[in-house]
Amino acid sequence: MAFTGNFMCTSFKVELMQAVHNFTNGTGNTFKLALYDNSASFTAATTAYTSSNEVANSGTYSAGGGTLTNVTPTSSGTTAFTDFADLSFTSATITAYGAMIYNDSAAGDPSVCILDFGGAKTSTSGTFTIVFPTADASNAIIRIA
Repeated sequence: MAFTGNFMCTSFKVELMQAVHNFTNGTGNTFKLALYDNSASFTAATTAYTSSNEVANSGTYSAGGGTLTNVTPTSSGTTAFTDFADLSFTSATITAYGAMIYNDSAAGDPSVCILDFGGAKTSTSGTFTIVFPTADASNAIIRIA
């Protein structure tokens, strides 16, 4: 398997300090989630979206992935976090091993994080859904403690 774990991209951490990313719901940047096959190879050093080894267009899934709906950042205790609404692709035949969240509004489509599904996830002429974890300090997809 080419996916070897979940990573918050190192470049994303630097770009946060450069004000590249704005997660505010409704007024912030547009973030997307792209799906990848088992030939994709991403690590924390990944810096930007690529179409290389992205799954093929099917149903409502198309190159570049789907647009995410942001949950406005907040905090609990000493942890700041944000998350996204679940995302579905309908009428799709997809086999994906992982995904990338990236900022589609910023120059160069900078990567945010890499998600390893832990194996093949498939849909056959059906709905392929990404279910995000609970938006809290312990589980949200993006947390800074």
